[in-house]
Parts: sequence; C-alpha cells; structure tokens
Amino acid sequence: MTDFVEIVDVGPRDGLQSQSALLDIDTKLEFIECLIDAGVRRIEVASFVNPKRVPQMADVDELVSRLQKRKGVQYIGLVLNRRGFDRAVQSGIDQINCTTVASETFCQRNQGSSVDDMFRIIAEIVNEAQSAKQFVGVTIAASFGCPFEGEISPHRVARMARQFADLGVDEIALADTIGVAVPTDVGRLLDLVVPEVGKIPLRVHFHNTRSTGVANAFAAIQAGVRIIDASCGGVGGCPFAPGATGNVATEDILYMLERMGVETGISIEKIIATAKWLEGPLGAPVPAMVSRAGLFPPVAAA
Repeated sequence: MTDFVEIVDVGPRDGLQSQSALLDIDTKLEFIECLIDAGVRRIEVASFVNPKRVPQMADVDELVSRLQKRKGVQYIGLVLNRRGFDRAVQSGIDQINCTTVASETFCQRNQGSSVDDMFRIIAEIVNEAQSAKQFVGVTIAASFGCPFEGEISPHRVARMARQFADLGVDEIALADTIGVAVPTDVGRLLDLVVPEVGKIPLRVHFHNTRSTGVANAFAAIQAGVRIIDASCGGVGGCPFAPGATGNVATEDILYMLERMGVETGISIEKIIATAKWLEGPLGAPVPAMVSRAGLFPPVAAA
C-alpha cells in the first residue's frame, strides 16, 4: 500500500472542547500553527455552539477572525443548527461540517432535535451553502453505537448516508462517538454505506475509548476510505456522551501509516513535539501511545 491518506486533525475543536482547562486564544492559535508546521492541511478549529454548553468554544468567532490564511490549508467549523451555520458563514471559515446523530435519544440530548428535524435543518443549510459555493460536509455521530440506545443498525446509518448523498454534500463522515466499534463493525458498515454515497468522499472519526481506534482506522483504509480524523496527543471526547474518552491520536495513526508505507505529508516528529508541548497548557499528560513510547527505530539524537 503506497497511496495517500489525508489526516484531518480535530484537536483544536474536538480535542479541546471536553477539557477542564480553558485555553486562551493565543494558545489555541499556537496549537493550530504547530499543526500546520507539521504538515496538517485540514484542521477542525471551531465549534459554533452555545458557549454555555461548551465554554471551551466561547471564543471561536474571534479565534477564526485571527487565523492566518495559508495556501493549501483548510479550516473546518462544526455547526449543530441554523444559528451555528449563520455564525460560521459570517466568520469566513473555509469549510462547514454539520452534525446529526444516528440515534433518536442522543440526537435529542445533543442537538435538542429529532433525527428527522435535524435532516430538514441540514437540508436547508446544505442548500444555502451550495448557493454560496461553500464547502459543507455532514457527520453522522454515534454511527456504531449509542450511549443511551445501545447498538445502532448499520442499515439505518446507510439510509441516512444516502439521504445526505442525495443532497449533494461535499463529504460524509461516520463517527464512532463513544468508541465502541471493532474492525469488523467498520467493514460491515462501510460495505453498506459505500454503494449509497457514490463518489462523495467518506471520512471516519474514531474514539479510542476501548483501545480499538487505530485498528478501526486500518479497517476503514482497507475498505477504501482515505480521510481519517485524529487528534494530536489523542486528547478529546464528546462532553455529552457518557464515558466517551479521547479521539484516536494523530501520532498513533501516523506511526501505523508510516510503517505501512502510506504517505500523509505530515511529520510525525513534529506532531509528537506538539503533543508534548500541549501537555503544558492542559496541565496533564496526553494519552497518545506513540508520544509515550517514542518512535521505532529510535531517532538518533542530533
């Protein structure tokens, strides 16, 4: 395997939104700059949500206004509703990612809307975004399991993916929000989803709650997916999903891909350095395994 896999680093958004430490804007901007310097070209930097529910994202409007425009770098903002979409458009963010949920209970708790209502909201957003030639993707959260309803039918997720494909979205992401999937689950779901979405790119988002994140990413790549979400240092987790811990770590994914001979365009050494730096502002060690264990073979000291 010698082809290219794109890594979308979600650390500045999904990585930070569940942290107890509130990072200031300058620190967040430095984090983003470090990721760019490492070679990351798509970064999820913001979530346009109610700051009372997610105080770590209270400063996103100012944050986005201060982002440095870089050739080839795309900044992504998450939106959950129409108000969030309007804020995202006004901010000038490069790409918008809408989120819905595969289970009714979690959708009500996370978005305050039914699954059907969320589809209607997203359909309106997609229509407006397309008119403005704005990139818009959709993430189906809890695609592999729900903290309230348990197992999720892969056929249900495939039907939802088909609905969004019919809207003509630019990208569809399948998220294991609570980290319950194993590689066979990933393969089974993608076998159903791929035929439904046609040429629309698929992206996957795994949490490492039960230590299956890297294995699941490998299964997705084997199934043809070429866009993988990851978080520098493995920080993150959904604050509204009980027991959902960190995202799969960028450096853990990079280590696997580099050993497999897959190109990413990202420096694993710089990602590890960024993860180590991030431990300072967070006041805690990052959970990424590769940042703890180091590279193999060991890098010789200069």
